[in-house]
Amino acid sequence: MADSSDDDLIELVLDDAGDKMDKAVLHTRHEFSTVRTGRASSALVEKLPVDCYGAEVPLQQLANFSVPEARLLVISPFDQGSVNAIEKAIRDSDLGLNPTNDGHVVRLAFPALTEERRKDLVRLVRGMAEEGKIALRNLRRAARHELEGLEKSGDLREDELKRAEKELDDMIHAHEANLAGALADKEKELLDE
Repeated sequence: MADSSDDDLIELVLDDAGDKMDKAVLHTRHEFSTVRTGRASSALVEKLPVDCYGAEVPLQQLANFSVPEARLLVISPFDQGSVNAIEKAIRDSDLGLNPTNDGHVVRLAFPALTEERRKDLVRLVRGMAEEGKIALRNLRRAARHELEGLEKSGDLREDELKRAEKELDDMIHAHEANLAGALADKEKELLDE
């Protein structure tokens, strides 16, 4: 039978791993939200790095965003001198958008999506989901190393290690299922619009 210190150590490791896995899933879901179809959205470009002032700066720190029409995003830089840098960053990104500027603002017209572009976006979100799964596996590996270290130091018995590893596996399967559900929802949104 396990003593309470074994259970406490296991619980600490598993709780920490669970919290980190929750954050990894939330991060991936947030990444999914940056891929939009039906409407212009600043979420698509807010984090885009812009080479400005001798450093790469996220676009959201350089400009305000507005959506005057459903398929038009207007980016208003705080400093007019950064208009060309913003336009170049958008043009060089893999977003497939063609920015225009009038010297004061950058306009992004979001065209109706073709079937090919929808499939490209699905591939993009699948890649994001795969990155999320890799993050989950790395977290499981780190927690496993921590548990094995506790066993080697004599703080955990082998049978307790096995039980904790089983709980860890159950935890990652639940998080992977959550991620798969989010991916399926996003694919449906992209393909059905």
